[in-house]
Amino acid sequence: MDKMLVFSGNGNRQLANRICAKLKVKLGKAEIERFSDGETMVRIKENVRGKDIFLIQPTSPPVNENLVELLIMLDALRRASAQRITAVIPYYGYARQDRKDKPRVPITAKLVANILASSGANRVLTLDLHAGQIQGFFDIPLDHLYAINVFFEYFNKKKIKDLAIVSPDVGGIKMARAYAKRFGADLAIVDKRRKSPESTEVMHILGNVKDKNVLLVDDIVATGSSLVRGAAALKRQGAKNIFAAITHGILSNNAVDKIEDSDINSLVITDSIPLAKEKKSKKIKVVSVDSLFAEAIKRIHFEKSISVLFDAVGG
Repeated sequence: MDKMLVFSGNGNRQLANRICAKLKVKLGKAEIERFSDGETMVRIKENVRGKDIFLIQPTSPPVNENLVELLIMLDALRRASAQRITAVIPYYGYARQDRKDKPRVPITAKLVANILASSGANRVLTLDLHAGQIQGFFDIPLDHLYAINVFFEYFNKKKIKDLAIVSPDVGGIKMARAYAKRFGADLAIVDKRRKSPESTEVMHILGNVKDKNVLLVDDIVATGSSLVRGAAALKRQGAKNIFAAITHGILSNNAVDKIEDSDINSLVITDSIPLAKEKKSKKIKVVSVDSLFAEAIKRIHFEKSISVLFDAVGG
């Protein structure tokens, strides 16, 4: 482990510290400051020449600031002659624009992938991408982790009976099927029509949820509108308790208020994005992915397979 160094930007230093604690290494020293006009200035305060570097930084809100910080740190590490740099991105932002579905729109998921590689990243480690095909946007190795085992461990302890796993849309069927298989539960789908990138209208439920305890699974909760409407539709169909397991809790605008006033009993998110104090709620629980990332980092460093960390998602 003496050839490995772990650094972090300001995006999620709490998670970085927890990962380092699991790895039993110290977080690398780096200065990140701002010029008077807002430009980011970075100085790596460790000797990284010939070292295997892991840089932890989600591109979560403030998205542009965290992304630029990540890019500048990658450039600094590359110019300091690091042997290999792995960008550890617990939440990969700009992933919702992953295809050209309208005239004259960008594919930002691909753009960010290109910028990361050109800035110095030799490989990427990330968690629950918004769309699986984004893995193909990278011309460098990418390891894609899944939060399913973390959520399974949490909900399995609850011993919830008559459980049904629900996908909030057709695109999430594969993920929901993996959860249903792991829990040995029924599967249902919320059929919805999207009115805008962050607004949807629920149509109807495909599958039986009557008298079932429901677990909604998804990768992102942003404004919370889709989640709340989906929960309301499930309640109308006779669902009993409604839980949600969503990997990345962006929780923008008044999402927390919506969730508190909704039919959702509890929302469980990971710490891929730090939960701000003003967003805390009795309904929102946070589970950590520190052990998952620590094991992946260790395996990458020692050139071991990490497939054992996501075998549960195979089907």
